[in-house]
Amino acid sequence: MAHRENAGHRARLATLHAKLIGWLVNEAYPRWAHYGIDPKNGGFIEALGQDGLGLPHPRRARVHPRQIYAFGQAQALGWSGEVMGIISRGMQYFTARYRRGDGLFRTLAAADGTALDERALLYDQAFALLGLAAAATALGAHDEFEERAVALRETIESHFSTADGSLRSEDGADAIRESNPHMHLLEACLAWAEIGGDPGWTSWVRRLAELAVSRFIRKGGGAIGEVYTAAWQPAPGLAGRIIEPGHQFEWAWLLLRCEPLHPPLRETALRLLAVGDQYGVRHGVAINQLLDDFTVTDANARFWPQTERLKAALLAATVTGEPRFWTMAHAAAASFFPYLKTSVPGLWFDLQRPDGTFIDSPAPASTFYHLVGAIVALDTALRSSA
Repeated sequence: MAHRENAGHRARLATLHAKLIGWLVNEAYPRWAHYGIDPKNGGFIEALGQDGLGLPHPRRARVHPRQIYAFGQAQALGWSGEVMGIISRGMQYFTARYRRGDGLFRTLAAADGTALDERALLYDQAFALLGLAAAATALGAHDEFEERAVALRETIESHFSTADGSLRSEDGADAIRESNPHMHLLEACLAWAEIGGDPGWTSWVRRLAELAVSRFIRKGGGAIGEVYTAAWQPAPGLAGRIIEPGHQFEWAWLLLRCEPLHPPLRETALRLLAVGDQYGVRHGVAINQLLDDFTVTDANARFWPQTERLKAALLAATVTGEPRFWTMAHAAAASFFPYLKTSVPGLWFDLQRPDGTFIDSPAPASTFYHLVGAIVALDTALRSSA
């Protein structure tokens, strides 16, 4: 019975998969390759307006490696554009304009590449590592990029590490600990553990997974908190109470991927998935924020949490075989399409209101990484189940 039910869910997901691949290959990749890359210097543009044109906003460091990741998946998904050139120029620009003298990456530059914020954030270093992994695979240069990645990892260790094994969110700032930068660092280390040769990647995966279980997950409700003091108490005020459904899904996906390297994590991961889906989904979409008692504090729904819900549900379905996770995955995938109904093809709406309407605002480039990652996860899940 479960086998037939799962086959039905997979067939329905395959229909959505075909539509998403068509949108990605025929609309999104061409749009972002033409209008989302600065023709003067090769840097990735922060956002496109709903008219489809690039905006002259300052560019966060994280946008460049995220776009390198997104374009790094393009050939495998069927796009025949100039992937290698885009990635090569993007990595050169990111390194030239964002890398500081100490080897860390500054957080913000102007559209012309002028440095605007010299701070080094752990979040941005994590994405630099992920971008290096994507470039290594796409350009077929594993040794070169792993050497650079190991050097960055060692610099992160020297600048951000604390005595308890966690990492500071910002170089030189020690007052708080944030789960989100650790999450993306785990994502990057998992990427390198899959393709690299340095044993340190697996050690870091174990270290970061252990931090999630021992420090970031609240012992009462089983949810991941966002901000803690250096003594591992929830941060004072509202910040210490915030629970983001999107991050429950994202952590669940990552911890399920960690299981072969750091067992047993399945029960913990599935609990995070359950928290996100039970409390954080309203009217068919994952909303932005809850409080630690699971009451809603922000009922708007950005696009990216929908992508993380799909990734987590797909991997849970794959590893457990339970029909309920295929059902969840189908619901998550179906929730994408209203966000993609823009007047200009290849864009997306960033924010859905509780009444189902969308705010007419620019499409942030940083969301493309989430979207492509979800479509890759869907592609992988359908292939493995076949």
